[in-house]
Amino acid sequence: MNIKTTVKQQITFLLFAVTLVCVTPLAAQDNVYIQEYLERLKQSKEYLLVVADLMPEEQYGFKVTPESMTFEEHLMHIAWAMDWHSQSLMGGRKARNWETDNTLKVHHKSKAEMMETLSNTFETTIAFISAFDSKHLDDRLDYFGANRTKRQILMLLSDHITHHRAQMLVSLRLKGITPPRYVLYQ
Repeated sequence: MNIKTTVKQQITFLLFAVTLVCVTPLAAQDNVYIQEYLERLKQSKEYLLVVADLMPEEQYGFKVTPESMTFEEHLMHIAWAMDWHSQSLMGGRKARNWETDNTLKVHHKSKAEMMETLSNTFETTIAFISAFDSKHLDDRLDYFGANRTKRQILMLLSDHITHHRAQMLVSLRLKGITPPRYVLYQ
C-alpha cells in the first residue's frame, strides 16, 4: 500500500465516523419527537372525548353563530382532518371523497357513534404515527401551496385539533357547561 491509499482510507474512515456521530443523534432526536408527539396525541384524544361527552346529545347541533360549524361538525371535522393528514397526506392513501364518504361525517350518527368514530380515528392515527419511519420526517409535501415537512404536518395536525376543540369549549360555556380543566401535554 502506498501512502496516498492509506491517507485516502483514513480520510474516508474519518468522514464515515464524523457522519455517524452527527447522524445518529439526529435520528435519535426524530424518534424522541415521534414518542413525544404520540404522548401528546393520546392525551389529546382523552381530553377531546371528555369534552365531547360533556355536551348533551340534544345540544350536539348547537352553533355559536349561524356561519359556524355545529358542535358535532367540529367533532367529526377533527376526525376527518386526522385521517386526511395521517393516512392520505403523510401515508399516501387516496383521500376520502367528502361528497360521498360519510364515515367521518356527522351523517345521522348518534353522540355515541360520533365519539366511537373519533376514538377509532385517533387510534388509527396513533398506530400510523407509531409505525412511521422517523427518517421521513424531513420529507417535503405540498400543503395547500406551502412546502412543508412531514414533521410540520404533524404540528399542523395538532394545531388543527386544538383549534376546533377550543371552539367546542366555547360551545360548552355558552350552554352553561363548565369545560374540563386544561390538561398539559395535549
